[in-house]
Amino acid sequence: MQLKDFDFPLPEELIAQWPPTERGASRLMVMDRLTGELRHRGFADIKEYLRPGDVLILNDTRVLAARLLGRKKSGGKVELLLVEKAGSGRDWRCLAKPSKGLDAGIMIFFDGGITAEVVGASTDAFVDGFKTVRFSEDAVEKKLGRVPLPPYIKREPEAIDSERYQTVFAQNPGAVAAPTAGLHFTLTMLDEIQEMGVDVRRITLHTGPGTFMPVRVDDLSTHTMLSEYYRIPDEVFEEIKKAKREKRRVVAVGTTSVRALEAAALEGIERPRLEGRASLFIYPGFTFKVVDALLTNFHLPCSTLVMLAAAFGGCDNVMRAYKEAVKERYRFFSYGDAMFIAGC
Repeated sequence: MQLKDFDFPLPEELIAQWPPTERGASRLMVMDRLTGELRHRGFADIKEYLRPGDVLILNDTRVLAARLLGRKKSGGKVELLLVEKAGSGRDWRCLAKPSKGLDAGIMIFFDGGITAEVVGASTDAFVDGFKTVRFSEDAVEKKLGRVPLPPYIKREPEAIDSERYQTVFAQNPGAVAAPTAGLHFTLTMLDEIQEMGVDVRRITLHTGPGTFMPVRVDDLSTHTMLSEYYRIPDEVFEEIKKAKREKRRVVAVGTTSVRALEAAALEGIERPRLEGRASLFIYPGFTFKVVDALLTNFHLPCSTLVMLAAAFGGCDNVMRAYKEAVKERYRFFSYGDAMFIAGC
């Protein structure tokens, strides 16, 4: 597969800049991964496509207030995106913009007298632009942080984003981007799904900045994903194994859930690695060991996320579905509409 195979024209006005008025009010495209057949529904209709006995996997990561705005001594503006703690102190691995000139020893100044010193570039599977920064105080994300809206949302975060850019089941802080397929669910909807006999389970994958990073190679086999921390409780994976033995479906909510589940099962579903760092790049040709159905949003052209959807639903099927989504004016990306891919 080549990068151009995942390109498609996307009018800018279809990129959702705001969440829908009510959580769960988005549209839903349903695609049969076997036949490619498409159906146009509302998100509340997702219950019609879930079955008693399904295991529905949610990613309970919580988005940090990870965007910090500061300045250098010269007055030049600096934006930091907190990615993860670097050790147990006040050091963070950050994505810096602009990154040029932020050499070791450079100080960054923030409101309230808080400062940060660049102590070096990250060295473990990170790319240019990542720095290790030592802050003068703890909990800077709580004191200085803003909602880290994705770069394709062309506005500053507002109060509504503090609620709507989190899932209703967000619990474990650590993500710099929301697991967006989960944004559609309300607590009432999840209760109704459980009452249907669906087994709703939670895992954690802390979504990192790699979700937005472009693929810069034509040969997909040479692309490297940034790693992300994940953890799957023992009892959740035991239920997954039981469901697989009993031919019940494992339904992943979001590409983050897929990456965690499939990374855990790389060496086989009976020998899972339930905690660690996932750098799994899923694109067409990948063999899925765990996931039987996928709920996801509509993704950026040429992104690793659309490649994952194509790997699961079939490249021709998914790219036809995306063409239909553009034609039917579906809303794209984090605050956009949803797609359910399964053997319906």
